[in-house]
Formats: sequence, structure tokens, C-alpha cells
Amino acid sequence: MSAPANRATILVIDDDAEVRYSLNRVLTAQHYTVQEAANGGDGVAAVKRQAPDVVLLDNRMNGLTGLETLQHIRAANPRQLVIFMTAYATAQTAIEAMKFGAYDYVVKPFDPAKLLALVDGALQTQAGIRSAGGVQPVLNSDEHKEGIVGSSAVMQEVFKVIGQVAASDVTVMITGESGTGKELVARSIHRHSHRAARPFVAVNCSAIPENLIESELFGHERGSFTGATAQRLGKFEQCDGGTIFLDEIGDMTATTQTKILRVLQEGEIQRVGGSETIRVNVRVIAATNKDLEALVRAKDFREDLYYRLNVVRVKLPPLRDRVEDIPQIVDFFLQSLAKAKKTKVRRISPEALAVLCRHDWPGNVRELENVVYRSAVIAQGDAILPKDLPEEVRTPAAATPQTLEPLLDALFAQLQSAQPGDMLAVVKAGLESRLAASGAPVPTKPKKPAKKK
Repeated sequence: MSAPANRATILVIDDDAEVRYSLNRVLTAQHYTVQEAANGGDGVAAVKRQAPDVVLLDNRMNGLTGLETLQHIRAANPRQLVIFMTAYATAQTAIEAMKFGAYDYVVKPFDPAKLLALVDGALQTQAGIRSAGGVQPVLNSDEHKEGIVGSSAVMQEVFKVIGQVAASDVTVMITGESGTGKELVARSIHRHSHRAARPFVAVNCSAIPENLIESELFGHERGSFTGATAQRLGKFEQCDGGTIFLDEIGDMTATTQTKILRVLQEGEIQRVGGSETIRVNVRVIAATNKDLEALVRAKDFREDLYYRLNVVRVKLPPLRDRVEDIPQIVDFFLQSLAKAKKTKVRRISPEALAVLCRHDWPGNVRELENVVYRSAVIAQGDAILPKDLPEEVRTPAAATPQTLEPLLDALFAQLQSAQPGDMLAVVKAGLESRLAASGAPVPTKPKKPAKKK
């Protein structure tokens, strides 16, 4: 192992003098500066006095135990990296050490090479955390109560439409891939409307069994079907005067579509099993990730209902089309998690952020939120580093027909303007450059097998 560029300081906290002596020899041989503390109290004082780069902390000591010392150290300096040392490798010890914020733990007697590799990894993590110091929160949480974050041109257009339609009762259709934030947009429209003081009710049409969807939306009378032991108000009656959000509208049955059309046209419903006509004053916002126009052509969705719902359309872009918004979105999630889930991580390193910006995000903003949450829980400091990200995010996705299609379209455009003799070179250069740009692996020419002598 090469000598560190700057002499890193390692604090060893152990009440066994022989262990401290052995660790001192191993660490100083690698040009580390070693400090020693014979008990937990002295160790905590040393951390407060001058924070070392890494702490090696024994578990079983007289006075403060290792776990107690670890909690005091983390309280004094939440960024302090601590490697826990124990001769008793029980599940409880490992779980509690990691729960209280240890960077890692090592079992005695330890292999010096493995211990040095662990220390080196901790120092690299510490360097990454320090490099993240320049990435400060950029969002004022009070300015993002909507939960919709983004300053890209495409999102600014979305915000404009929300502002334009909010004050009226016009029916809105929100389209976009799963995870793009369609319900957030619907809630924002409701929040800025004159109905804001009345209920907002969200219904996932694809999550309700076909035989229950009408009862869920319109309610039912007692005895109208098996199990209907009492009268029940449906979602439309529950949000009278407010807004109902019908998500995944493309999954509705033909019968339910007819009844929704009647609500939009007449403002009336009938409970299942009932004959009474009930007036409701509800604004409808619908959403889908399907191609409704194709469903209409296939006669799977009523054309008249389509036109009733599609008065104003809000089209949400996939996250891959607004990569410039990722830093703000990550920042928003980190602040929200720290506040709601009490996570300690509030920053992300530039290197980790670059990895997130390269990912394709098939699950869109919902996937990004899950990745940030997981990484914030796993992170061993107060910043997310590349190693904290899931492997599937760190590893470029393999090329698929969907990812290659736009690349091939561009390549064919080049071929049309190429000379016949240049076509092979154009194909080779074009494919290599565009595959590389997409993050997909560039295939290499297989080697010819060696001739037998």
C-alpha cells in the first residue's frame, strides 16, 4: 500500500495496551499518524479536541462500552467515521453498531491486510464526504410545497398549464409514463382552485377489482349484492364540491365508462342497487400512462368519454428528458427524508450526482425517490457517495431495441448522404460513437482462434 499523500490521523480506542501497541505498529508502518485512548471517555474527548480521520473503537471496555462510546462520538461529530472492533461477532453487536452509525466493524483477531484495506476504504469515504461539501442544498422547501420540482423548460410549461386551468372547473387529462408525478399535478391543480377547501379524492382505477369499481365510485344500497350489509357512499359523493382524481382511466370497463360519461354530462350518479338520482358537484381530473387514442381506435375506450375528459391535456415528460432537473429533485428528496424520516444524510457528492444523471430512469421520479431513500439509509456519512448507490444505477444499462432505435434512425440519415465506398466506415464509426454516447457497451471484434501448429 502506498503512503497517503497527507498523513491521515487514526485514533485507536481500546483498554488493552497490547492491542493498542499492535495497531500502532501496523498503522505507522503505512505512514498513518496514530493517537491512542485507553477508555471511551478519553476517546470521546480526543474526538472533540481534534477530530481524527478514522476511529478504531473496541467494543468491550471498562467504563463506557464501545456502543456507548460510539453514540457519544456520533453526537459530538456526526461525520466521524468509526470502525468497530469486537471479539464477539454476534448478530446483535453488528446490528447495533451499524444502527448507531459505525462505518463498519471488524472481528478480532483481525488480519492486518484486511484491517488496512478497511481503513483505506474509510479514508476514501471521508474524502468523498468532504468533496460533497460544495454541494449545498439549493431548494427552499417552502417554495416547493407542491412536491413538483424542476426548472427545465418542459416543466415550466407544465407549471404554466397548471396555473391556467386551476381557477376553472375544466376537465383535465394528465398523461405520462408511470412514476412521472401525475397525482402531484392533479393535487396541485386542486390546491390552486376555488375547490381547495373541499375534499380531493384519488382513485386508482386499475387497483380496484372490476366487480367493485362501480360501488367504489358511486356507492351502493344495502342488500344490492352479497356482502352489502349497509348503505355506502361512493367516492363521487364523498368529494362533493371537491375534486376526484381518476388514475389509470384507460383500465375502466365499458359499463363504468358509460356511468362516468353521465356524471360529466349531467352531474348525476346512481348508487349500485338504487333508483334515486343524486346530484354531485365534482371536478374530474383523469390520468393514464396508456395511449388513449389507440384505445379509442380499437373500440376499447368510448370516443365520447375521451373527448369529455381530454378538454385540457397536461403531458408530463419522462425524467430522462429533463436530466437537468435531477440535482434539484435529489436535493428535495434529501431534505424531505431528513425531515420526515430523520435520516442524517442531507448532501450528495458530485460524483454520485453524475452517476444519477447518466441513468436512464425507466421508473422516472418514483424510481429516483426510491434510490435516494435507499442510498440515504445505506450511506455511512452525511453525504451519498457513488458506492452507496444501487449497482443497477451505477452500471450502464445494456442496449435494447428501444434504446437503439433512435440511434439507428440517426445512423440511416448519415448513410443517405454518404458515398457508396464510405458506407462501411460510416456504419462502424456511427454505431461505435452512438453506442458509447448512450452508455451501452460497444461490441468488439472477436479474436480469431490461433492456428494449430
